[in-house]
Amino acid sequence: MVRGLAVLLLSLLATVAPASESPGQASAPQLTTTLVHAEAVRSDWNATEPPATGWVPVTLMDQWQQRWPDHDGVVWYRVRWRQDGPGPVGLMLDYTCLAAAVYVNGSLVDRDPSLVEPLSRYWHSPRYYLVDAPLLRPGGNELLVRVSGLVAYQPAFGTVTVGAPDAVQRAYRGAKLARHDLQLLDASIGLVLAAVFGLIWLLRPRDTTYGWYALNGLFGMLYASNYIVTRPWPFPTTHGWQAFIAACFVAAAVTYALFLLRFAGLRWPRFERSLLALGALVFAAALLFPGWMGPHRNAYVVPMIGFAYLMSLAFAVFAFRHGRAEHKVLALCALVPVLVSLHDLSVYLGWFRGSAYLGAFGSPITLLGMGFVLAYRFASTMKRVEGFNAELRHEVEAATTRLADTLGRQHALELAHGRAGERLQLVRDLHDGFGGTLVGAIARLQQSPADMPNARVVDLLREMRDDLRLVIDSTAREHADLAELLVPLRHRATRLLEAADIDAHWHLTGLEGVDLGSGRSLDLLRLLQEALTNVFKHSGAGRVDVHVQRDGAVLRVGVRDDGVGLQAGEAARAAGGEWGTGLASMRLRAQRLGGRLQVETASDGGTALRLELPLAA
Repeated sequence: MVRGLAVLLLSLLATVAPASESPGQASAPQLTTTLVHAEAVRSDWNATEPPATGWVPVTLMDQWQQRWPDHDGVVWYRVRWRQDGPGPVGLMLDYTCLAAAVYVNGSLVDRDPSLVEPLSRYWHSPRYYLVDAPLLRPGGNELLVRVSGLVAYQPAFGTVTVGAPDAVQRAYRGAKLARHDLQLLDASIGLVLAAVFGLIWLLRPRDTTYGWYALNGLFGMLYASNYIVTRPWPFPTTHGWQAFIAACFVAAAVTYALFLLRFAGLRWPRFERSLLALGALVFAAALLFPGWMGPHRNAYVVPMIGFAYLMSLAFAVFAFRHGRAEHKVLALCALVPVLVSLHDLSVYLGWFRGSAYLGAFGSPITLLGMGFVLAYRFASTMKRVEGFNAELRHEVEAATTRLADTLGRQHALELAHGRAGERLQLVRDLHDGFGGTLVGAIARLQQSPADMPNARVVDLLREMRDDLRLVIDSTAREHADLAELLVPLRHRATRLLEAADIDAHWHLTGLEGVDLGSGRSLDLLRLLQEALTNVFKHSGAGRVDVHVQRDGAVLRVGVRDDGVGLQAGEAARAAGGEWGTGLASMRLRAQRLGGRLQVETASDGGTALRLELPLAA
């Protein structure tokens, strides 16, 4: 966008026509001569020779739309000069728009590939020829140039320079540098910057400033190709190419405006949507209606030039009133092409005396300046990010230290809670196991005669020792089959129940290889022990059946007696103080086992306890 402003007005008026020198002025005195007087005659597209009549005198540079405003086709130009020496001679044609064929003294010396539609596009470069002595005539020589063009694109023929080959070639190189090589340099720099900042945008999609600059550079490069390419491919006509190039300029102006808004940190959603819609509309019309959009490009391009100027000026006002240093630098970069293009326009229109156009020389500096500003912003952003990361790292380290302290305190609390839980668990184990055994021993001692043998007392003490050992063993062992753990419980419980004339029947099914782990095993053993202790103390039963069965991934446990049942035995349980504590303990253990506990009166009398728990915790 930026590099196009300085040259677009000239292309609209004369397709970047170079300034002509005054009649008779030589680029290098005594070495070259610039010819500005010629004759012109119009012809049709297929003419291979100029008409014999109709020639009119013209002053170069000549734009024929001023003389023949409706003529699309061919104009022949005839230039004569006097050659005093034998030659060779250098010959430079400053400007031929759009395509041309060149003859010297009737001999063809150059011809563009296509002199009819689609026309070749060698208008953006001067032409240089080294004319050898055999083509020259002593005295008068004639240059005949066939120019093919369309009136909508300012077809023209520029001045002719003849003279010493070295001097003419130096002039040619200078003109080619300004009008072709610098344009190629502009496009290359713009493409590289667009690619670099486009990659930054792809890696950081939120930084849309770089994205809009990349798109602006892309459309600017496409527009700059108008000064580089030599044919209108892929479009079949000059109208199609010109419509496309004009649409690229509109798109560049739109993305340029959005880039300035983002760089200033502004968002105007409705304005931005309108600009994008306008750009899309122009592009669609250029592709669909090239026959109108090409010749009438001034109708929509000229307002966009004014819009681009306005955006540059508005951004400059913002930058110098409210912006930072980077805004001010970018404002200067944006104002340079505006000032340069105004100078070039003044030169072209004759408002300012001069012959040099500055746009091609200022654009690379402007591009590099804008690239530097964006790079500076990116570097500043990364510096802030690094500072933020350092601050964040410090905060994380501080938070980590605080978290470590908190976790240490939490770990200490968990250890304390664990110890308290272990003590509570030990209390429950002693209550459910050793306490039950102790109650049974006391009951048997009470029922025994006063002269109970010592051996009997020793047996009771041994049972209590064995029960205490169960607590120790089940807690200390990491792995044990459930069947192995049930053997001592079965033995002690059976002896306890038989002392009360209660027959115990155990039904163990499928327990091979079942390992609940020490904690769960002890919970299950103590639950069974509490249930059997309740049968012993409160049921008044004559028989109890204990079922422990593996059913797939579920372990089913049942204890059923033929005693008085829950309601009839409730008074006895309350009197013994065991109902609330014992049942609550069983329910807590069932919960830890992940099972469901049910205690109810059986339909035929007695009490039934059922427990189902998953084998895997």
